[in-house]
Amino acid sequence: MFKILKKQVLSPDVLLFELEAKRIAKKAEPGQFIILRVDDDGERVPLTIADFDREKGSITIIFQEIGASTKQLGALNEGDSILDLVGPLGTKTHIEPDMGAIVCIGGGIGVAPVYPIARGMKEKGNEVISIMGAKNKDILIFEKEMRAVSDEVFVTTDDGSYGIKGFVTTALQQIIDRGTKIAEVIAIGPVVMMRSVAEATRPYNIPTVVSLNPIMVDGTGMCGGCRVHVGEETKFACVDGPEFDAHKVDFKGLMARQRMYKEQEKDAVEHICRCEQLGLEKGEDCECHSH
Repeated sequence: MFKILKKQVLSPDVLLFELEAKRIAKKAEPGQFIILRVDDDGERVPLTIADFDREKGSITIIFQEIGASTKQLGALNEGDSILDLVGPLGTKTHIEPDMGAIVCIGGGIGVAPVYPIARGMKEKGNEVISIMGAKNKDILIFEKEMRAVSDEVFVTTDDGSYGIKGFVTTALQQIIDRGTKIAEVIAIGPVVMMRSVAEATRPYNIPTVVSLNPIMVDGTGMCGGCRVHVGEETKFACVDGPEFDAHKVDFKGLMARQRMYKEQEKDAVEHICRCEQLGLEKGEDCECHSH
């Protein structure tokens, strides 16, 4: 069991949990993730490690209550415990001293997992230029944290309510146009955003890395649920990634894979809502689907 040490609402439907996980915190590196199960009947949910404190023995995860499992997770409070937590999984971000100017891009809650990467880059003496994107000011997260580890920060909002009106690629193009010599771009966020970043940097041959979070189940490469095409090869995001060369990723195939269980997820959410309306606890009989 892994105790929830802290619960914080960052924006509507976006929560931060600090979890007691001493062994994971000891080994965690930027770019890695964990897989959790809320209880015995819960599905395995992959979440990138947003932060870790080796001395305290804790890790931080940030998630959006969008599906059945994340809604169940969000219903927990400080002092409650999560049944299973495995990690750190995946390969760590490639970070070296004095690489040059690194552009770290986070879209939506993707800002959270890009934060430890930006911090790691800065600690190694690199220039860190961060771009944070959100639909509007109210759902922007981790701005204070990102500014603390960045030499320069650009904020974009779709509606122009804060920072630059536009998308993360709007700010990225400004950086390119002013002549900044970019050593690498690292982008984490919605797949459509990462695809747009890849296309923006492709004409300039700027090395670009994206972190993929497609469907994962076991986290060990055994099930094949997270397979993605990278160049001429088939990779497994859980063990070969989650970071890959953005210019080689088959984003079309990845987006199709993410839609595979859309109907099942919709049914699961509707089931939870129906049970809540009936006042039933998990495991009790109800007139909709079985648990």
